[in-house]
Amino acid sequence: MNFRILFGSIIIASMALAAIFAPSIAGQDPLKTDLSGGECLKAPSLKHLMGTDNLGRDVFSRMAYGTRVSLSVGFIAVFISLILGVVFGAVSGYFGGWVDNIIMRTVEIVYCFPTLFLIMIIITFMGPSMINVMIVIGLTSWPGLARLVRAEFLSLRERDFVLAAKVQGVSNLRIIFRHVLPNALGPVFVSATLSVGTAILSESSLSFLGLGVQIPTPSWGNILSSGRNYMDYAWWLTLFPGMAILLTVLSFNLIGESLREYFDPRLVGRGN
Repeated sequence: MNFRILFGSIIIASMALAAIFAPSIAGQDPLKTDLSGGECLKAPSLKHLMGTDNLGRDVFSRMAYGTRVSLSVGFIAVFISLILGVVFGAVSGYFGGWVDNIIMRTVEIVYCFPTLFLIMIIITFMGPSMINVMIVIGLTSWPGLARLVRAEFLSLRERDFVLAAKVQGVSNLRIIFRHVLPNALGPVFVSATLSVGTAILSESSLSFLGLGVQIPTPSWGNILSSGRNYMDYAWWLTLFPGMAILLTVLSFNLIGESLREYFDPRLVGRGN
């Protein structure tokens, strides 16, 4: 097995298990604070494996529950962008003409704005919450996938099997989703895998800035944000969420790059 896929899969599987079994492995209530102050900013120990934050909350428990948030946002946001990107890209590439022009001009308009900046503007109007973050990331990340699907459809729509289906009177909808789309799914899988990492990074950035998942709900971004004022003497508050974000995004990127080489063997060895 490809080492990159193996490494990435182990990390992602570990994160998924942590998210699923968070109540069992956390051990402590991630929202429980220490009003006396005796447990605040405690370094990692057997009692608190990742230390405590400035309110005495167990960082390990918050990280475990934060994994649920980050992975949920990543997968649901990508699912939304997949639906939009595949539908618009397929329709644009298959029909062409004025339909293609309208969709592609819309894509170009969205591309005029930096993605994170656009997300921040929309979140400011909608209000910060986990649901809004999922929706906004999904609604702003479909154009790239749409262009990819469109390119695949442009190369496939003139193939013999498509022409044969048209001669037999098969409906356009059936040709698009039954005959053409299955042959274009390789690049879609690659793009979706890479997009999960990007969505998680976007959510973490928004939560870090206070525009994403709101405290006290734990997410990697707001855990990292709450620790930035204590970096000099509470290093664990930034190290653990930072490493979680880094490893998760890196793992999805490694899996995505390996899938890209699998679906396009011409990339293997390129640049060596």
